[in-house]
Amino acid sequence: MSSPPQHASPRLKACLDVDYRDQEAVAACVLFAAWTDDQPVRTVIERVFPVAPYVPGAFYVRELPCLLAVLRPVLPLLDMIIVDGHVWLGDGRPGLGTHLYAALGEQVPVIGVAKSAFPGAPGVDVRRGQSARPLYVTAAGLEAREAARHIEGMHGAHRLPTLLKRVDQACRQAGLPGHPVSGGEHRGTDENVNT
Repeated sequence: MSSPPQHASPRLKACLDVDYRDQEAVAACVLFAAWTDDQPVRTVIERVFPVAPYVPGAFYVRELPCLLAVLRPVLPLLDMIIVDGHVWLGDGRPGLGTHLYAALGEQVPVIGVAKSAFPGAPGVDVRRGQSARPLYVTAAGLEAREAARHIEGMHGAHRLPTLLKRVDQACRQAGLPGHPVSGGEHRGTDENVNT
């Protein structure tokens, strides 16, 4: 008698963002299953301290440890990561997303969604909703045009997709009254982020 076939659980996508405080940062990861989802499957919040100082031209030195910390508990679940920023900078220089892609052993594609252009960056402009201002999409591990189609198809009627707004709010609100965080995770779709 043969055993029943094993089905792999569906892979998830992750939107990441980081909010910097005086001596620490709060990193957020919003997990979702389909590009058109309007609610996360799970939200992970991680407090990171100490945080490296900002160095012009080397932003990744400060942000990469925060992203890796929040990804650690969910990385095996992921098939795609979306960061707030550029994957590639001008003249073929690596941006935050390229450094993240390399740090993950080039195993999970990374899409960068930036709200402002970087001179010479090889991004694809994506216009969503009624906004005249585009988002700038770059990628590592998949073609930039495919990445742009994914971002264009994400839920939301405005320039910024719903779940990218949600991850920004999650890291900014964590630790505020009614939104405690102690370095952990919250499962579910409500706005409170607790451990």
